Amino acid sequence: MSILVTAFEPFDGDTSNITDNILQEISQDAFADESDVTFLTLPVSRCDALPSLITAIEAHNPDTIICLGQANDRSELSVEKVAINLCCYRIPDNAGEQPTDEPVIADGPAAYFSTLPIDTLLECLAAGGIPASTSYSAGTYVCNSLFYGLMHHIEEESLGVRAGFIHVPRGPLPPSSDAEENLAVMTKAVKLVIKKSLASAD
Repeated sequence: MSILVTAFEPFDGDTSNITDNILQEISQDAFADESDVTFLTLPVSRCDALPSLITAIEAHNPDTIICLGQANDRSELSVEKVAINLCCYRIPDNAGEQPTDEPVIADGPAAYFSTLPIDTLLECLAAGGIPASTSYSAGTYVCNSLFYGLMHHIEEESLGVRAGFIHVPRGPLPPSSDAEENLAVMTKAVKLVIKKSLASAD
């Protein structure tokens, strides 16, 4: 059983991205010594994120892929249910691209659904005291583009890989105003997701 976990680099003028910070925290944890968990930070780029992910898939042949993205306007962790075939970027990506009403994949289906065990993951997070819920919109920015492109690649190549996307709130979340505390809570959440994903595949 192997898992590939991805994050994103900073974007929109920020100097950090909570998902990348989480991977840096986890890389110092026990997972760093396990060959079945691989971490990758992706560019916030419509054209470059998916090819970088596909290269990692080919190199590591994971059984499960968990992609993380930063959500600036959410108050809990969001396990995404569906990716749609639409690019409508409110701001340019880090490569300066800003598509409007364009498909992620020309002639692709309207949507793909996550194949992660969402209910199981939510139960695990709730037991760990992590605020989380299912989301039915991954937006129309690079996060959704990556999610859709990943699921399309898996379908087209018949990979049989479980995959999905999770949005992590940038925080800090109420009642705390401490960004470090929020990072600690969300790092715990991602660790729980990884451990549960490993266990559920046994």
